[in-house]
Amino acid sequence: MPAELEALRVAAASTAARHQVIEKVAWPEGARIAVNVTADFDAMLLRRLLGEPPMQLAKGEFGGRVGIWRLLELFGSHGIQATIFTPGRICELYPEAMREAAQAGHEVADHMWEHRVPKEPEVERAHLRRACDALERLTGRRPIGTRSWHTSALLREEGFLYNSHEVPDHRPHYVFEQDGTGPLLNLPFHYAIDDAMFFNFAWLNSENAAQRITDPDRVEAMWWDAFLQQYEVGGYLNICLHPFVSGRALRIAMLDRLFARMKRLPGVWFPSCEAVARHCLAACPPRQ
Repeated sequence: MPAELEALRVAAASTAARHQVIEKVAWPEGARIAVNVTADFDAMLLRRLLGEPPMQLAKGEFGGRVGIWRLLELFGSHGIQATIFTPGRICELYPEAMREAAQAGHEVADHMWEHRVPKEPEVERAHLRRACDALERLTGRRPIGTRSWHTSALLREEGFLYNSHEVPDHRPHYVFEQDGTGPLLNLPFHYAIDDAMFFNFAWLNSENAAQRITDPDRVEAMWWDAFLQQYEVGGYLNICLHPFVSGRALRIAMLDRLFARMKRLPGVWFPSCEAVARHCLAACPPRQ
């Protein structure tokens, strides 16, 4: 048992050494909290690759034809600069929506080429570059942020400033390589603030019996409590939405109420992930 405990201590120390949490950041213009509103616009691409049935894939089609447009309208009505994490192949499937998102001032960021990361390094590199090329052609800007499983070394090599994927802390933090070099900023989200965990049957690799459709009012209450806790301490919140999930009318109505309630408090900042990343890098750079 002592040997096992020592092994756990060593592993914990190694993990802690690879992470530098930004304990306290002063947000621009005296803002008390930064709220990143993000949308994973993948239209269930991975499930297409897995050959799932048409009834399941129809949800993704709804997100591309209807849901994304409702979310863009919602963001615009509240003056929110959202970040749309988008696989490169979505540029082929729903180009009008992606152009509209970029023209409306939202950040269009990487979400892999087809919602997966190949294991072979050269194929991984080709997928990432292909996704970036597609997003740049459509929006006029090369992405500098991602929500993906791409290796940090490759992301840094390709000019990325941040990832929004790991969840070892609720605050922005830097993740270093095993040797202590090569930090990459991570803007964490959590599945408790992810719409798909509450509103979607048959989530990937989950049995239907394990899924429940949650009352939007209950989700609104939980997300408000999460927001209020971070507001009181002067922190950060990253909300993860999916057009095929939150694009349904009753959930759009819930988000409308939630954002309006947040905005009634002073000092709430709704920036893009890029804006948060650039501020963190400038105000709280990683250790040398």
